[in-house]
Amino acid sequence: MVKTQELSRKKLLGIAGLGWMFDAMDVGILSFIIAALQKDWNLTTSQMGWIGSVNSIGMAVGALVFGLMADKVGRKQVFIITLLLFSVGSGLSAFVTSLTLFLILRFFIGAGLGGELPVASTLVSESVPANERGKVVVLLESFWAAGWLIAALISYFVIPSYGWQAALLLSAIPAFYALYLRVKLPDSPRFQAVSVSKQKESSFMKIAKVWKKPYTKQTTMLWILWFCIVFSYYGMFLWLPSVMVMKGFSLIKSFQYVLIMTLAQLPGYFTAAYFIERAGRKFVLVTFLIGTAVSAYFFGNAESLPLLLTSGIFLSFFNLGAWGGLYAYTPEHYPTEIRGTGAGLAASFGRIGGILGPLLVGYMVAAEVSIHVIFLIFAIAIFIGALAVLILGEETKQKELA
Repeated sequence: MVKTQELSRKKLLGIAGLGWMFDAMDVGILSFIIAALQKDWNLTTSQMGWIGSVNSIGMAVGALVFGLMADKVGRKQVFIITLLLFSVGSGLSAFVTSLTLFLILRFFIGAGLGGELPVASTLVSESVPANERGKVVVLLESFWAAGWLIAALISYFVIPSYGWQAALLLSAIPAFYALYLRVKLPDSPRFQAVSVSKQKESSFMKIAKVWKKPYTKQTTMLWILWFCIVFSYYGMFLWLPSVMVMKGFSLIKSFQYVLIMTLAQLPGYFTAAYFIERAGRKFVLVTFLIGTAVSAYFFGNAESLPLLLTSGIFLSFFNLGAWGGLYAYTPEHYPTEIRGTGAGLAASFGRIGGILGPLLVGYMVAAEVSIHVIFLIFAIAIFIGALAVLILGEETKQKELA
């Protein structure tokens, strides 16, 4: 029986992780495509910023809509819909020839991505025992690093020779395989156990519950945390190849250096997975966020290549480890009937930061603000997120889900 349960958890982790990996491939490739489109379509820095921001607008809408839907129709159905939306949108975007159409498709891709991530972490959280829930969710998040790594490899070897369109097609096609696997996935046992009357509660009632006692304090903390992490991540990482170009490196060299930095994401996740059940969620989040803030500061100020690479490696290590902690921590604050809503609302609010971050970089670069000032802003934002967890956060290690 134990072996069967372990096999079932591994299957769940593998199937959910595959979709997560292909989502990460898309976001990772987008950061390289922005740099390539700037040359192909002669984009301004403001237009480059809008590509990342429209993606985040879609993610905000998707997290809200699909988070609410997950508490009504189940985690599995939403899981399938969001991956389908992402896969089709990503494939179609390879054929567009104008920025307007590209932005429209990026909105729908973002909606699929924004809806899938909190629902996936909720499904996995509800399907594993409390003593290993945090570790398994962080391991799920580690598929994001694998996706980014594949994106960096595709971008380095494919974009310079075959163009950004080929890279987009390569990211979309395998996602249909993950979609096929996901159809056979069972829904969350906790969701199935929730009474029909609870499932049929209106969305407004569920949203209101998230902000009522005893959830007010933790909802406030999660919204601040999500905003700070998403604002800084999308502001920094979507611009990473372009920032390297601004620092004087060629497009191909920039892709190569970002690939090296991306390699640090996997050990960041595995380290977070190791500590999250031993030292707790708060320890992992606060430690990794402070590490991210310090790394961002040094990356922004780096002038030499060794310091740039070293700080970039630590930036990837700490930031992605913090993401793992975030996805493990968020669903643990709500009971099953509003878990999808609570996680979706926090993620949706966070995506506002994902809209502002890339735009901020684009407009500040256009205004000739130095890179070190821009990265200092992100470092301060991350530090605020760490303070929110430290002061307002509750430890949820091995806590049984309500």
